[in-house]
Amino acid sequence: MPAAHLKLDTGVELPGEAPLQIGASVWWPEQAAQADTLLLCLPGGNMNRRYFDLRPPSPDDGDDSFSFAAQMTARGFVVAALDHLGLGDSSKPQDGWQLTTEVLVRANVAATAELLARLREGRLSADLPALPALRSVGVGHSMGAMLTILQQHAAAQHAGVVLLGFSTRGLPEYAPPAVRDATDPTAVRPLLPEIARKMFGQPYPVIHGQRNGAGRGDNAELFGSRKADPRGVAALKAATDCLLPIPAAMSMVPGNVAPEAAALAVPVFLGIGERDMVGPTHQVPAAFSGSHDVSLYILPETGHSHFLFPARARLFERLARWLQAFD
Repeated sequence: MPAAHLKLDTGVELPGEAPLQIGASVWWPEQAAQADTLLLCLPGGNMNRRYFDLRPPSPDDGDDSFSFAAQMTARGFVVAALDHLGLGDSSKPQDGWQLTTEVLVRANVAATAELLARLREGRLSADLPALPALRSVGVGHSMGAMLTILQQHAAAQHAGVVLLGFSTRGLPEYAPPAVRDATDPTAVRPLLPEIARKMFGQPYPVIHGQRNGAGRGDNAELFGSRKADPRGVAALKAATDCLLPIPAAMSMVPGNVAPEAAALAVPVFLGIGERDMVGPTHQVPAAFSGSHDVSLYILPETGHSHFLFPARARLFERLARWLQAFD
């Protein structure tokens, strides 16, 4: 699986900071000249872009079944994953409270535009031909799905969106009263920076005991239970990063991005684990009332980190068929 790792300019400048850049990885199939779709991936909260290329830590373990990038390039797609600002190889402002949801969306829009231009014009790698007809499909997991929706609403860059482990119901069970009791999701948005400060206390908190299977109760079941492959759980540790408080707080709001979700006019693929954290699964598609093509796929016996569970193989195959079919 050929790959390139690079930095993308965002055009975003914050007070007291150098121009911000986004870390990105791009993978492509061996027969790249035949590829017509880029899957532009955004990770969820507490994760960097390595979430989309999970690899068991043992050097003798060549299993690539946990890697979204490996599995989808094998099916003929170009895959790219971005680090959100503040995470991974992206710029990390000293004042992390400047990383509002709006700033992240602006940066991702600019980085996506630059990446698409390089791919279409053949300027990404000497090993990759120009792909002038390449279309983009946004792929987001959890908080990354929320940001994918906001990016599509802001710039309409994608021909379709793939939303994994996300719903517009928010996470009221984890939210403070100021968020949990909000009746208008747009009215609470200006209050989120202050709410996030009170919730997390620091701009780059590290959340322990959830994403690596070390948590208790529901969290352990969601992220790394007995149903998950322990090699996948180990691989997930390398993708674990700090959390971005303001977008994390926004993702908890009931109806978080409901207006933007309802306005999506492109095909929508919803991948949800049977043990996910989205609420009643069959209610999720109703939020995307503006789309003429909404597909729901429920992964059996699967928690929130879908790629750790046996049903991932079915997800990859189902998604590939959906991508090949929609117009």
